[in-house]
Amino acid sequence: MNERSHGAFWTTAAIVLAYGVAMGYLEAAVVVYLRAALGLGPAGVALTHDPSAFGNYGAVEVARELATLVMIAAVGWLAGRGGLERLAWASVAFGAWDIAYYLGLRLITGWPQSLDAWDILFLVPVPWVGPVWAPIVVSAALVGFGLAAARRMRGGRLIGVGPVRAVAATVGAALIIGSFLVDADRLRAGEVPPWSGWPLFGVGMLLATAAAASALAGPTLSLRRGARVRNEGGGRPSVGSPDVPT
Repeated sequence: MNERSHGAFWTTAAIVLAYGVAMGYLEAAVVVYLRAALGLGPAGVALTHDPSAFGNYGAVEVARELATLVMIAAVGWLAGRGGLERLAWASVAFGAWDIAYYLGLRLITGWPQSLDAWDILFLVPVPWVGPVWAPIVVSAALVGFGLAAARRMRGGRLIGVGPVRAVAATVGAALIIGSFLVDADRLRAGEVPPWSGWPLFGVGMLLATAAAASALAGPTLSLRRGARVRNEGGGRPSVGSPDVPT
């Protein structure tokens, strides 16, 4: 990475991180205002699905969450120069937003009192639940790996994903999501159970982290300006696996 691209990367990183942090705090403030307007407590799981107050606004909340994802995807698209780099920047924005959201709630309301506090994490397509520390761990990984991947690609180096790593990352993500679904019904029924999804979460994080780390630790390949990827075997060249090293 030359000096110019190095500076451009850190400028982009600062802007994307600032966006994620500002968006996270804004969402925390909005949640506080909404709960106050609905007569709910400042935070906590027990009152989140009170049918007499919040239930009528469920569709609005789902639409708000989807709008948030669109905003994050848009930032990733604008910041990146290709599919993988855009995904990397979107991951950075998502992770910064999520961490800043919990920090904002802690600053405004004093909740969560601990990282073990339960929370409703997401509502699409069904409610996701889990202790606060779990989404923070995921978000920290997204920021770290997202920045590392974006820096590598911004410097002109390519990341070899490959089918094995892609499957491992997909399975890992599915297990992490599954870990947030297993206790949803019990929590909505009024129980506050121990988190039974932690084994799924642990295996999912291990798979996803190993896939990302191995992709970033792969051979340093870059495509020279003006060079074309050779495709002597015919068919479409594989993305992230060029034949032209520097």
